[in-house]
Amino acid sequence: MNPPAPLTLHAETPATSARILVVDDQPANIQVVGSVLGKLGHEIIPACDGPTALKRLALRPPDLILLDLLMPGIDGCEVCHKVRENPEWKDIPVIFLSAADDKDFIVRALESGGVDYITKPFNQAELISRVRTQLALKSARDRLKQLVEDKDELLGILAHDLKGHLGGMQMSAQLLRDRMARAEDDDKRAAQLADNILHSSGQLLGFVKEFLANAAADHHITLKRTTISLAAAAAAAVHHCQEAARRKRLDVRIDLPSAETAVLADPTALDQVLDNLLSNALKFSSSGKLILVKVQSGPSHVDCQIEDQGPGFTAQDKARMFRRYARLSARPTGGEPSTGLGLSIVRKLVEAMDGEVLCDSESGKGATFTVRLPHASTSG
Repeated sequence: MNPPAPLTLHAETPATSARILVVDDQPANIQVVGSVLGKLGHEIIPACDGPTALKRLALRPPDLILLDLLMPGIDGCEVCHKVRENPEWKDIPVIFLSAADDKDFIVRALESGGVDYITKPFNQAELISRVRTQLALKSARDRLKQLVEDKDELLGILAHDLKGHLGGMQMSAQLLRDRMARAEDDDKRAAQLADNILHSSGQLLGFVKEFLANAAADHHITLKRTTISLAAAAAAAVHHCQEAARRKRLDVRIDLPSAETAVLADPTALDQVLDNLLSNALKFSSSGKLILVKVQSGPSHVDCQIEDQGPGFTAQDKARMFRRYARLSARPTGGEPSTGLGLSIVRKLVEAMDGEVLCDSESGKGATFTVRLPHASTSG
């Protein structure tokens, strides 16, 4: 039997009209529900079985699903499970309609993802009230989700613009300080002002960069993983930090293996991870200290270890070092900014690449961070 055509009644259509998918193996039941809710201006989408309901969902997700529990073939619980498993459908409220009033059936329906259960034959006023409640809740959730997205977009725009302006400010201050260092007349006051600008812009720029990276990690941006040499990535990261190391009079060395170090990783994310860990090593190391970067290939993974001779971490530090905005006992040795975001970002990005971050440290004895990623040949 062909399913009945969609029922669209337009009597006094309210501003809160919605698309409602009604799933029942008895067309007469769909007609009754459609008659009640169609008068309120809702668009009724009929489906006489589970497979048809899933096809209707795929064409255009509704605002609400009224679902019969006991149907031949795919029953209501299985349909509800499939709805909840699909990221595009998981927030659609499902109200079960069933003649079965056994408590076990009700519990099973709610555990499968239903938000309410109405026993047939139903009272029209009760049906309308429960439908209105679920539609109102969904509308509120949708508005809240949109507000959060708008907030994140606004903060992202502000942070991006700040990053650009701060970068320009920092570069200008650097050029001004370098020019004054070469000038014949030594204007100490102007040099101090340039240093102040450079320091402040550096702190703000560091925070904005980490804020943006953390926001990206929070929103699960899809990583574009490709085969990349971890040794090559580590060498590039060490090269980029050499100027900062020179200014603090730190010795950064790298030890690379002859074995293959290919991993499956997102190049940008991997650069962010290594840059954060190296920046931390420089930040917390005193002049004259050694920082060793070592890449090792194991049977199923490749490790990149970054070892410093800084103050190390206490047991309390290690328990919370990967939390956002965690303030640890060690302080930067050169007045660098410390937002508490870096390690949080590192862990999120490494785990998104199916890897792990390890820390071996004792207070007063430095720290060794290990980024462990699976060999490209073993990544699935």
